[in-house]
Amino acid sequence: MLPANPQSVLADILAAANAVVLGKSTQTRLALCCLLAKGHLLIEDLPGVGKTTLAHTMARLLGFQFSRVQFTSDMLPADILGVSIFDRERADFRFLPGPVFCQILLADEINRATPKTQSALLEAMEEGQVTTEGETRPLPEPFFVIATQNPSSQVGTFPLPESQLDRFLLRIELGYPDQAAERSLLESGGRREQLPALAARVAPGDFALLQQQTAAIYAAPALFDYLQLLVAATRNEPRFVHGLSPRAALSLLAAARAWAFTGGRSMVLPEDVQAVLPAVARHRLRLLSGGQAAAEDMAALIRSVPLT
Repeated sequence: MLPANPQSVLADILAAANAVVLGKSTQTRLALCCLLAKGHLLIEDLPGVGKTTLAHTMARLLGFQFSRVQFTSDMLPADILGVSIFDRERADFRFLPGPVFCQILLADEINRATPKTQSALLEAMEEGQVTTEGETRPLPEPFFVIATQNPSSQVGTFPLPESQLDRFLLRIELGYPDQAAERSLLESGGRREQLPALAARVAPGDFALLQQQTAAIYAAPALFDYLQLLVAATRNEPRFVHGLSPRAALSLLAAARAWAFTGGRSMVLPEDVQAVLPAVARHRLRLLSGGQAAAEDMAALIRSVPLT
């Protein structure tokens, strides 16, 4: 059965997250929406602004089994997926599962690994399984990847390919804290030490039911019309290399449903689509002039599609 008061549970999760990640209520809500929509989350920003702290916080508050992997340039796919070793007692090879066999994988600085290692996560993120040494092994359910990455302009990074970026439902940025939040951090010495004491706010089984309720949020035919117009506008925009794919359109709808659900509404509004559009679309849209779409490109896109 569903939790007695889903909105109270969601509010409790967000309040606890905002007590650790200060001044980033929009980003924490987007992170929760991503998981409610059964998607993977990419957090991109400069080192030291709280990317890993946010990832740790969401994993602990949701009560999932999680593993943290620090990606480096010398990491191999086997370091993530696992490897078979010879067992002398059994006179046979035994598979040792890698850190990917968990419910939430915290992939820290994912773009510091080589493309070969990055691609080891493609099957896991798309199919919820991994194939190693000719055998396919299912991953625990649910399975999420919360990845952090540094800006591609920094030394020692390998840009994620478009096929990998498309596996992430949302991409968010944290940015510098405002003056009040930074003052609280300075006075308290940071918030990382609070992580071990964070207790789960929802049972894993209950979270699966919250995901089901998120997917059931009503979207009217007019909402589908508006969403399709937005997607079509990206495909007709000459500044973009290519527009949003059908999978991206499904991601936009799923994220908008989650945003409406966390806002206490039973149906999706155009404002919900607009709220999540930058996090869904920016990492999927590349400019002909180079680089990913910027915030002003998303604002222009929203203005170009009037509400009817």
